Amino acid sequence: MKAILLAGGKGSRLRPLTLHTPKPIVPIFDRPFLQYQIDLLRQVPEIDEIVLSLNYQPRRIEEVFGDGGDLGVQMTYVVEPQPLGTGGAIKFAAGNHKGDPIVVFNGDVFTSVDLPAVIALHKARKAQATIVLTPVDNPTAYGLVETDDEGNVSGFLEKPSPDQITCDTINAGIYVLEPDSLDRIPADTVFSIERGYFPSLVADKATFVAYTYRGYWIDIGTPEKYRQAHHDIMDGRFRAKPFHNTPGTAIVSPDAKIEEGAIIEGPCFIDAGAVIKAGAHVKAHSVIGSHCHIGEGAVIDDSILWPNTWVDSEARVTGTVTGRHCHIGRNATIDAGAMLGDKSVITDYSQT
Repeated sequence: MKAILLAGGKGSRLRPLTLHTPKPIVPIFDRPFLQYQIDLLRQVPEIDEIVLSLNYQPRRIEEVFGDGGDLGVQMTYVVEPQPLGTGGAIKFAAGNHKGDPIVVFNGDVFTSVDLPAVIALHKARKAQATIVLTPVDNPTAYGLVETDDEGNVSGFLEKPSPDQITCDTINAGIYVLEPDSLDRIPADTVFSIERGYFPSLVADKATFVAYTYRGYWIDIGTPEKYRQAHHDIMDGRFRAKPFHNTPGTAIVSPDAKIEEGAIIEGPCFIDAGAVIKAGAHVKAHSVIGSHCHIGEGAVIDDSILWPNTWVDSEARVTGTVTGRHCHIGRNATIDAGAMLGDKSVITDYSQT
């Protein structure tokens, strides 16, 4: 079987973090985001090739994953000649694949869905396409997917008003597709799988099945959801590395240097080469990337610092995400919600 990861987006909602770091390799703790999707695909032994569909900074992504050998998978790469939309990208990445169904993941999806069960349903129903759905608390903010009593997809509602709501399930961005069904998608054309391919299946009464998953699912494409994903792993709501066996704790690399008098409050993560000086306080839900330096008396509270960030003495960083090689001056104060791109400099005594 072939799996396609749609990883061509520019990550605009995560800027400035994604100006120099494509979204598929944005770090979750010490691992690139896409590696969590690859771990999920490895649960299916039949999947023998993972294709990354790329468009934005493809070489940076390929440098990280290579041929997949270090991860125990075979990885190949296709680069769209121009953005083709979700449907066009899938058709382009599928190439001449025939036979086995194709598994597709949107590049923002962070989940623990039972992928073998999804594939089993697809095969049992002899479906042309299977879509994973997930429930949401506020259906008016999303496009809803309606199903009948037998689990067939029956219709779509795009951001309905309260009186139009008939269900609470949305497209989770995970599909199993029969290769011959991709003939519905024109070649080398901008085409949406959500607005073109799926509605055509419903209109033609093809076997289009829904798998409703009520476990962990999140779209990490916004700063708020990116930080929430870290919280959920640290707190054990989503069991994943590096907290899969020890949620709620402080995980500190043996190659980090924690000086006497520093305060480390779990759950948090401190990577290799980091230095936490005496009197510094790393508070709960903080992530200190590799080779970061936290000065004397500095406070890092519910923040994510990418590698090689330097925080001077008595600075206070709260609810912030920094890119790589940032410098936060002494006695500076950064309030919740800040996003600092790579190499940002906050001068001494500044307040944001």
